[in-house]
Amino acid sequence: MKNLIVITGGAGFVGSNLIEFLIKKTKYKILSLDNYSSGTRKNHINNSRVKYLKGNTSDINNLLSKYRKRIKSLFHFGEFARIYQSFGKFDECYQSNSIGSKAVFKFCLDNKIKLIYSATSASLGNKGNDKNLSPYAFTKSKNLELLDNLKKWFNFKFEVIFFYNVYGPRQIRVGDMATVIGIFENQYLNKKPLSIVRPGTQGRRFTHIQDTIKICYTAFKANKCKYYSISNNKSYSIIQVAKMFNSKITYLKARSGERYASALTKISHNNRIIQKFGKIQLKDYISSFINSH
Repeated sequence: MKNLIVITGGAGFVGSNLIEFLIKKTKYKILSLDNYSSGTRKNHINNSRVKYLKGNTSDINNLLSKYRKRIKSLFHFGEFARIYQSFGKFDECYQSNSIGSKAVFKFCLDNKIKLIYSATSASLGNKGNDKNLSPYAFTKSKNLELLDNLKKWFNFKFEVIFFYNVYGPRQIRVGDMATVIGIFENQYLNKKPLSIVRPGTQGRRFTHIQDTIKICYTAFKANKCKYYSISNNKSYSIIQVAKMFNSKITYLKARSGERYASALTKISHNNRIIQKFGKIQLKDYISSFINSH
């Protein structure tokens, strides 16, 4: 009886929102595997159907050995997920995204578990050349190549979902792993100038967490072994986003690995990407945030 869904990174921003969604939409039991490098116990969903395990994905075979026959699907969201920070934390990025993800893929392959993998728009831009801009983009793009080959070699079953600058409840506001919108919210609440990495004209497609996890659920339900992307049809520069907060602005020096556009593409590794666009608009979200504070 396969009555279990595993979510790596289940104590993180995306994982915790997905768990909350799956509890409402399905009858499955949920198992989270997280090393709490960026996740937090504050994100735990208090429900009898959810169990939380602490550990690294590189050790997934041992950690989940007693559960493997019960697992229907695994959402792999427990990777290192920042561009600039992947330079300073290269070992952590490689250990998580290359060593850890390989172990996850092999665990799913060996136990006939359907994988849902979160890819990144950071590896799509500049005709695919952005995949070499940072350790983060490189490791993520190599994982897509590996998945493609696992499909050819072993008929491995998986869904891939490209994420675009996800924001919303439980996003990280402080520390090395904070997101752009999270940083701006924290600076706004503390009445500090909003810090923009130069040049500030770099464009992003900010996508609300609820729109993002709905597509994750759609891919899970459809079970078609497809590639999806979930973004917003509106792109904003970082300067435009900062101005939505009606706050003072300060500039930080340019960073290594910075990409200048949020790329959309229909073709990746010979797989057509099914493009989906979110309904929640960043302007409305920020207006609501300001009005509530």
